Amino acid sequence: MCSQRTEDHEDVRRQQVGRLVAAMTLAEKAGQMTQVELNSITAGDVADWAVGSVLSGGGGNPGDGSAWAWRSNVETLMGASRRSRLGIPILYGTDAVHGHNNVRDATIFPHNIGMGATHDPDLTRSVARAAALETAATGANWSFAPCLAVPGDMRWGRTYEGFSQDAELVSTLGRAAVEGWHGDDLARDGVLACAKHYVGEGAMAWGTAGRHRHPWMDWWDGWGSDWQIDQGDVPVDEDELRRDHLGPFIAALDAGALTVMAGYGSWQGRRVHRHRYLLTDVLKNELGFRGFVVSDWLAVDQLDSDYARAVEQAVNAGVDMVMVPFDYRRFISAVTDLVESKRIPVERLDDAVTRILYAKAQLGLLADSPRQHPPLDVIGCEQHRDLARSAVQASTVAVADNGALPIPPTTVLAAGQALDDIGIACGGWTISWVGSAGPTTAGSTIYDGLRRTLGSDLVHYDCDGRFGGTHASHGVVSIHELPYVEGGGDRADLSVDPAQLEIVHRMRRHVDQLVVVIMSGRPLLIEPIVEIADAIVACWLPGSEADGIADLLTGAVPFTGTLPVVWPRSIEQISGDVDLNPDLPAWPIGHTVKTDR
Repeated sequence: MCSQRTEDHEDVRRQQVGRLVAAMTLAEKAGQMTQVELNSITAGDVADWAVGSVLSGGGGNPGDGSAWAWRSNVETLMGASRRSRLGIPILYGTDAVHGHNNVRDATIFPHNIGMGATHDPDLTRSVARAAALETAATGANWSFAPCLAVPGDMRWGRTYEGFSQDAELVSTLGRAAVEGWHGDDLARDGVLACAKHYVGEGAMAWGTAGRHRHPWMDWWDGWGSDWQIDQGDVPVDEDELRRDHLGPFIAALDAGALTVMAGYGSWQGRRVHRHRYLLTDVLKNELGFRGFVVSDWLAVDQLDSDYARAVEQAVNAGVDMVMVPFDYRRFISAVTDLVESKRIPVERLDDAVTRILYAKAQLGLLADSPRQHPPLDVIGCEQHRDLARSAVQASTVAVADNGALPIPPTTVLAAGQALDDIGIACGGWTISWVGSAGPTTAGSTIYDGLRRTLGSDLVHYDCDGRFGGTHASHGVVSIHELPYVEGGGDRADLSVDPAQLEIVHRMRRHVDQLVVVIMSGRPLLIEPIVEIADAIVACWLPGSEADGIADLLTGAVPFTGTLPVVWPRSIEQISGDVDLNPDLPAWPIGHTVKTDR
């Protein structure tokens, strides 16, 4: 009986979608395919142009970035969309990639590479569920997560967005994340997940990023990189693409994912955004994907200098919604003209809109009464912060220990900027697009945790490790990467910053047992540190509850995390200049050491 009711309900939704598509004008169909950046459209134009979606990209925050500003903004735009001729509500998308991370004082969970270190689908599901509740509380209903990349080259600036180099683990955790975002009832308090970036981006080749460079990318160059790999080419054959990179997307679809984001890059020289074989033949026809494909930010613009040709290529290939994200009038006009000139078949347009409305129906947006939001006080609540602290502890890996762990209740000298910096702990995609060091949002640091676990009178902190003639039995020092995103994090050399290495050497002279904590979005080349440290701990980018790491360091909580990626010994291993055999990596996937003495 329950199955019959579900089938009947599904049939009703499809009939409702069919009636709406039949009632739409050509311009309204084009409007539904349009996603606009928040600060580039007014509420009135959302209604007048029948826009299908609005997004807040990384750092595109409404007002002061508070939870209240978010909800007020989303409700205003949602109300405007309901006043359009057919009253179809918008999808409101956001880069909630490790919590509702653009909202001030939200719970910030570990980035995906840390969740990969937990090897725990139940925890991953719970983290996504908590993030979904905080997202839904602001009225947003679509998260551009999870990233299902299987990173190969650690020099890639998006390495930390992938769960692991193990495709099976990525599939397992990706499935769990989709389930968490959707919840038990997507139409009640779920948030649409988005499987991204389809497909194979983890296999992009170093040095290919500039191959399809578009002038709009110029303004990104100020982030300290020449974009060597991000948005580059995937040169692997189809067997390898399917074997190593398609599986996580199949798992996400099996879990009910209704949106897939196309990747910026190319496969064997052809951009994914215009790749009909990948988007339509494989994803929609072979895999039976019933949801819709959304483009990435301005990605369609990269396809051709002639904008109409670029739109034609993307839509005919299978892109259903375009993250424009600025000039929506130009896009709607282009789609309308292309259909009228028969360069885009009207059937392709109807298919795209049907898929978008189907996802909206599953989300409950086409119901007579609006969805109810969770209360705003769920954002940053203690329950979610406790969950985040558990995720931090489960994701931190003891990669080396010669008897320094756990730290006993004794005087401890502490140094390194990352020990007491929330912004570094959160990394990129936090409050702003790139993120930044400093007190960017509410949270607690490793230094806070050491004072809590050992007592403030026993912990002495100096960022630069300058302790004069003081000597102690134990010391903790951090090394870190500053926040970065996308191609801005492409780095040819993953060696530790010399200034930070000097702090480690300075601390070595002050203590008998030295524990080095690495806070980074990927493995760094740490051979100089291996030679002088008594213990090395990788905590990745732990987020707002980094204080939980102190419980591991002091033995209150056992280490359970294991490496989700190979930790290389040299840049030659990363670049592929030498063979990766079992004798060469410093530490393999799954590595950890025992510290429970």
